[in-house]
Amino acid sequence: MSKGIKIGIIVILALAIGTMVYIKSEKDNHASGNAQTPGPAETKEPVISEPAKALPRLVDLGSVKCIPCKKMAPILEQLKDDFKDRVSVEFIDVNENPDTSRSYGIRLIPTQVFYDAGGKEVFRHEGFFSREEILEQFKKMNIDVSAAERK
Repeated sequence: MSKGIKIGIIVILALAIGTMVYIKSEKDNHASGNAQTPGPAETKEPVISEPAKALPRLVDLGSVKCIPCKKMAPILEQLKDDFKDRVSVEFIDVNENPDTSRSYGIRLIPTQVFYDAGGKEVFRHEGFFSREEILEQFKKMNIDVSAAERK
């Protein structure tokens, strides 16, 4: 048997033994309670959480390099703060998420897509959209904007 074949066999055996040792140590950690994520049977108290309340959404698709998008950024941040319990406000960078932008059918940035609480698209706008125009759209969606209008 050649020297190369012998070395190959030794490497394969070493990898197999190392894999078996790793699997055994993971099983031991799990059995001894050192596992990083406990399974359902290992939790002591049941965790009861309320279902998340579905909120209307505003999704702004743009880019951090686009000038109208940059002008919208502080507006979106303020809306996020003003409506945190009533509307979900999201920004998606189309350059970092090209597949996502394609799924929204984006032709121009920025594009704002408004969804009702059930997830149905109710309005779409392309280009810069001012705070006042967004608040008007929220009103049309029966979202209370009275506190936000005073700001």
